[in-house]
Amino acid sequence: MPACGTCSCYQNLGFNIQMAFQPIVDIQAEKVYAYEALVRGEQGQGAGEVLAQITSDNMYSFDQTCRMTAIEQAAALALKSKLSINFMPNAIYEPETCLERTLRTAKKLSFPHQNIIFEVTEHEKIENHSLLVEVFDTYKKHGFLTAIDDFGEGYAGLNLLADFQPDLLKLDMNLIRNIHERRVNQIIVKGILAVACELDIKVIAEGIETPDEVSALKDLGIYLMQGYHFARPQLNALADPYPR
Repeated sequence: MPACGTCSCYQNLGFNIQMAFQPIVDIQAEKVYAYEALVRGEQGQGAGEVLAQITSDNMYSFDQTCRMTAIEQAAALALKSKLSINFMPNAIYEPETCLERTLRTAKKLSFPHQNIIFEVTEHEKIENHSLLVEVFDTYKKHGFLTAIDDFGEGYAGLNLLADFQPDLLKLDMNLIRNIHERRVNQIIVKGILAVACELDIKVIAEGIETPDEVSALKDLGIYLMQGYHFARPQLNALADPYPR
């Protein structure tokens, strides 16, 4: 196993990135619960254009660069709430080693690592399921929060939830879209929420675009929400739907 500082995580990425931040709000408390850091190109290019440059050779460096950039920009913006960072499960070869830079950067910038949420998207095909569970266990052991993103669509789903219970589940936007008009989706979301409550997992509904969706989700008992209805991602800035 390569020593930290000599592995491909430290190789030059070959292009620059920045982060756009989108709030996750608590509609009951009327405040921001967290900000998700979303990768963008140096000139503000969308995530798709950035991800198109990722290969098997640079994905380790990309994953680490995203983490460092998110923490550095959040610290510079004096972010006081939680920070949610997406990670690539297939870009981790040894959980403790790959976490070392994150811990060191957070400490250097006096950013509480207990405020960092690591989320993995369900629709990315997991090459090593047992390693991902080990990654989650390691993150939780070090005091980080964990989340499964896009829950309800993709490869991992209930199998991952059965092996590891994260702090948060983020419901896939396809379940949320026009939920006020879709009884089947309401029943599915209600079932997921019941399971999550039994497992002491918070649920976030993402991709919310209308007041009707907010109202329907609130009636179901979901209060953590994210989407264009509240704020669009902003480059190197923190939008607050509930300014004091």
